[in-house]
Amino acid sequence: MESNTVREASFVSPHGQEDGSRPQAASGAATPSQERKPKRRSRKPAVFRVILPVLAGVLFLALWELQVIHKIFDLKKYQLPLPSAIARAMGDNMSLLLSYTGYTLTEAVLGMLAGSLIGFVIALVATAWPRWGGGSLTLVAALNAVPIVALAPIMNLWFGDGLGSRIAIVTATTMAAMAINAYKGMAAIHPLALDLMHSYAAPKSAVFRHLRIKNSLPYVFTALKINATASMIGAIVGEFFFSSRGLGYLLSNSIKVAKMPLGWACIVLAAIAGVIFYLVVERLEKVFIRWHPSRRAS
Repeated sequence: MESNTVREASFVSPHGQEDGSRPQAASGAATPSQERKPKRRSRKPAVFRVILPVLAGVLFLALWELQVIHKIFDLKKYQLPLPSAIARAMGDNMSLLLSYTGYTLTEAVLGMLAGSLIGFVIALVATAWPRWGGGSLTLVAALNAVPIVALAPIMNLWFGDGLGSRIAIVTATTMAAMAINAYKGMAAIHPLALDLMHSYAAPKSAVFRHLRIKNSLPYVFTALKINATASMIGAIVGEFFFSSRGLGYLLSNSIKVAKMPLGWACIVLAAIAGVIFYLVVERLEKVFIRWHPSRRAS
């Protein structure tokens, strides 16, 4: 007896192969109209990226204020002041702290600009004349290996105890990152792009201007972001030795007279200034190299 059930119609593919069902229905794949519809981006990850770090910071400060961290590491309050004491020290000395923060930030910015400029020129020379300029990268790397505490007395003898000596220290500590990163960006160009420039008989200056320097810009901004934080360290450590102003000078004196909350206030403001400096460089990166594939993908 013939069954009353309706037999499902077989689907014949355009290649003439018979299939048991339509492929989209069977696989659950989206129809073309569904594929064209833009997917709604979930806001949960963005919310968690903000809320979770804030909650973690609040929890850390609460444990610090309740002296849980002191009990864990067996610390006294004069060794690790409470956040409330640091906040009071910041409020009582806000005008002095802001003035010294601006002084230290000036040293860091000027030194970083000078060091980054010199490092970029060194990378240009090393790329254009590798036989003569290649050794300069080694010399810059060797200079970067010298500790700041060894550079500070020398820079003080050369440039005096004013602003110039700290700028020189920051310059010496930020050259290597720029030179090495910029050189890598200028050297790591696509061979086909270089062949195309040579096929047009482009001069060496045009290859540098349109290909090598443009390709090095992402590496240059990476070096600037590294130097943004390294310059603050160089400026503050340089102020430990020969200075009458700045966060490093105030931090050193605060520790000597046992004013630890004021010393920690200097550390907090130095960290805030470093983060702001870094964010400014990152914003400039988004503005100047928005054409780069790495920025378009983000």
